[in-house]
Amino acid sequence: MQDSSTGDTGAGLHTGWNGRLVGVVAVLALLNFMVDSAIGAPLLVLPEMLEYFDTDQAAWLNASALLAGVLWAPLLGKSADIYGKRKVLVLTLLVSGAGAVLCAVAPTIWLFVPGRLLQGAAVAAMFLAVTIVREVFPLRTAMVVVGIVTSGSAVLNIAFRFLVERLAAEFGFQVLFLLSAVVAAAMAVCVVLVIPESRIRTPGRIDVAGALLLGGGLVGVLSYISLGSTLGWLGVAPLALLLAGAAALARWFLVSSRKPEPLVDIRNIGLPLALTLLVLFLALGSFHSVLQLIPLIADVSAGQQLGYGLADQGSSVALLLALPAIGATLGGLLSGLLATRIGPAATLAGAVMLGLVGVLGMLLGVSQLPAALASAFLLGLTVGALGTTGFNMAGSLAPAERQGVVSSLVTVVAAIGAVVLDFVGAAVLASTTVVIDGDTVNTAAGVFGCIGIAAVAFATAAVLAVRLVRGPRSVRAESRS
Repeated sequence: MQDSSTGDTGAGLHTGWNGRLVGVVAVLALLNFMVDSAIGAPLLVLPEMLEYFDTDQAAWLNASALLAGVLWAPLLGKSADIYGKRKVLVLTLLVSGAGAVLCAVAPTIWLFVPGRLLQGAAVAAMFLAVTIVREVFPLRTAMVVVGIVTSGSAVLNIAFRFLVERLAAEFGFQVLFLLSAVVAAAMAVCVVLVIPESRIRTPGRIDVAGALLLGGGLVGVLSYISLGSTLGWLGVAPLALLLAGAAALARWFLVSSRKPEPLVDIRNIGLPLALTLLVLFLALGSFHSVLQLIPLIADVSAGQQLGYGLADQGSSVALLLALPAIGATLGGLLSGLLATRIGPAATLAGAVMLGLVGVLGMLLGVSQLPAALASAFLLGLTVGALGTTGFNMAGSLAPAERQGVVSSLVTVVAAIGAVVLDFVGAAVLASTTVVIDGDTVNTAAGVFGCIGIAAVAFATAAVLAVRLVRGPRSVRAESRS
């Protein structure tokens, strides 16, 4: 349904290019660069933060923003459909910037973590950018532009990491959050000046209680998964988080199934969208699980006779981590182009197959540098293609008035997959360590076990993706139109 109360720069489908449209794409791509830096860059200064706050709770310092993004995403997605995507995007940037300021000035962890929870609102900027693209451009063009927006800034993160490390060494880790706040404010101004407001609105109201139950439930369960390994699976605090989260999710499910306007209408998700979300959960989670192996294998030499190691082959952690970023940029762009020819369902299946090859290649890559480099690049191509095609596939399955909600679900399942399968991989590694000369090291059984689990998850995702390709003709036709 179209609302007559559009902004003064009302959006519309554009079949040609002009300077303004190039500006729209540039701003949206930079938005996703800002999200990546706000969520992931603090990991680079994690040791300094742990020392400053005199704590060993690394999970709360680093993962709290991603967990908060899970809470924010459904609420902001629904709000964007009702009130307009540009308005909600500006609000998201301002909230994230305020959280970054709080992180920069926080004298204790008790203020820093709430700041990260606010900064996590930036996660919504990614899927809001995708929904804006789909409203401004026709479907075939939008598929390509989504690739540019979601993956085009990945290479910038490589240079940004070096800048962050240098600034943090010079001025302290707080400068990272001040920089993030300034960038968020600047991007809010750019959005107001460049991005058109939505013409498509969904009449309704925000189910705030449902948002709190859904977001709080997800955060509670994921917090248990994130903290259980350090605080103890049967500890009072982790169990309280698990029970509270499970109770909130159960309550949300029971209540939302009876509401006329739930936050997420689980009754109308449909099998194709459910399969798409499950594929993304398994594949993106497996990617993050394998990615955590790279610093480990690069720090071990074959001379230690552990059955893996690249340290004596001239390997570089920076290079091994840079290749996935480069691959992600290419994967996003190429998958957007490919989706216009064969459809997002077939492109998604191809991306999952490519990821399976990349994971299996790590069986050799843990001890052979050329295989490690090739696998890292293939996994980068995979994650770029998955991000782009996941949004394209989900968007093609949703009506225009539900783009915000459906795109937010892609963000939620990606975050959940990263947390859950990261933990599974870490748990396998932790349970297979040995002590050699007083040092605790990972065994080959743990490393290969982690890769094996990721391969099984990718293989399962491949089966589901093929099922999508063979789905109803109406779905395939819509995705290619």
